[in-house]
Amino acid sequence: MSFNINSFQLNGRRALITGSGKGIGLELARGLGAAGAIVVINDRNREKAQAVAAQLREEGISAETAVFDVTDRAQLFAAINTFEASSGPIEILVNNAGIQRRAPLEDYEANDWHELMRVNLDGVFHVSQAVARHMIARGRGKIINICSVQSELARPSIAPYAASKGAVKMLTKGMCAEWACHGIQANGLAPGYFATEMNRALVDDQAFSQWLCKRTPAGRWGKVEELCGAAVFLASPASDFINGQTIFVDGGLTSVV
Repeated sequence: MSFNINSFQLNGRRALITGSGKGIGLELARGLGAAGAIVVINDRNREKAQAVAAQLREEGISAETAVFDVTDRAQLFAAINTFEASSGPIEILVNNAGIQRRAPLEDYEANDWHELMRVNLDGVFHVSQAVARHMIARGRGKIINICSVQSELARPSIAPYAASKGAVKMLTKGMCAEWACHGIQANGLAPGYFATEMNRALVDDQAFSQWLCKRTPAGRWGKVEELCGAAVFLASPASDFINGQTIFVDGGLTSVV
């Protein structure tokens, strides 16, 4: 069978994006929606999720909501199971929800460590497990885990974040090992340095921005919309034989010294 360009389309496929009330998650929702997906906006706050979904619908994107906290296993399982029963199958899952806590490693507070791991790592495990049980029953599904250049590289003050994103990269491989036989493709999408709310302090730091632009072959910060092409690819039938991989969208940062 010859290649069909329509294999990049997501028409009518339902995509849940965790932490999609703002930032990268919201932009990924826009990108998947532009490719035809029904996007499911997730946030802990119901009013915020509904407002974002309404905004996307005004932009011509089909949007629904699923309200839960990725750190609350009982709550998210109940929300996902109810959504599947009442709204329809989640065929694409994007594990985007994440936080950052910066401090020197020797002074890093234990509470900050545990909070970061609950969101960045435990949340990926719990949400993926809840969604994958339905995907396994159907024999198909796409999981995209948002990794980071810190899945490969470390910097001072963010060692726990790097540890969490390195673990997500390996969890992605584990999902491939366990779930590929059920028709599920699990891959990682690893952004480089993008101008978002999470790293506003770095964007505003002139010295850091100058260093980053010199360090990155592309010579600039990334634009959040530049993540959408890879996300659409990994969510689409065009990537059906790609599994357990991590695609770095970083302007070449991880390719050079």
